[in-house]
Amino acid sequence: MAPTEALPVAALGTSAMDGCLALSREAGWNQAEADWRLFFEDGTVFGIGGERPVATGAVLPYREGGFAWIGMVLVTASQRGRGLGTRVLRHGLGLLAEAGLVPVLDATPAGARIYRPLGFVAQLGLTRWRGPGGGEAPEGPRRVTAEDLPRLAALDAGAFGAARPSLLGALMRRAPAVGHLEGEGFVLGRDGDRATQLGPLVAPDEAAALRLLRAALARAPGEVIIDIADRCTALADALRARGFAPERPYTRMALGHAAPFGDPSRLMAVAGPELG
Repeated sequence: MAPTEALPVAALGTSAMDGCLALSREAGWNQAEADWRLFFEDGTVFGIGGERPVATGAVLPYREGGFAWIGMVLVTASQRGRGLGTRVLRHGLGLLAEAGLVPVLDATPAGARIYRPLGFVAQLGLTRWRGPGGGEAPEGPRRVTAEDLPRLAALDAGAFGAARPSLLGALMRRAPAVGHLEGEGFVLGRDGDRATQLGPLVAPDEAAALRLLRAALARAPGEVIIDIADRCTALADALRARGFAPERPYTRMALGHAAPFGDPSRLMAVAGPELG
């Protein structure tokens, strides 16, 4: 068998699902099989090692917005330090360059040190919070239904920068209890491998965002994670008062594109670093 460094980066199909899920679980990530399926169905998954990949990456294109999301850059522990992650990332960048789409991602501090020399610039600061679900639901927000999807998609597109009804519809089906809508704001969530992830949370201001957050938390089972924008200090204070703690920072970065896509002032919490 050829050395790992000599193996090509190639597109992966759903036959690699078990191997991809094993990678994210080994890393302690929260992605479930349904998250990987989003990438296989709506984007492109690629990696090194075939059906049992030792490294992966994925892209979700948003051609309407002129950009694409990069996520799921993973390398198995035994193969780290050999440049496989960089190879996978460069493969994804090449795909997006051919498509004429700006690469965007949410980076950990370690990742940001790799991405900056490649020309990525910061757009938005984020922090992941982790804590318990449950509590009393506030008056106002109501549970979302399938008929709300067009409205949610329009609100999300304004904040995120591109329409993604397929992703939002999948989130609504995966965690119907936490999805809430009020006025010009909404919150969705999903069942993860280790915790319930809340987001995206879109709202006109933090007061509305806080009502939506409390409604979603009241019906969220077990442990909850949410990635909120750093400017949302009222949300951070409310989470801390509920027993949440900050876990790690992220930085939203785009290749050579400092201006955010969409309207980040309305984006209170993102869908997750792998989904944007």
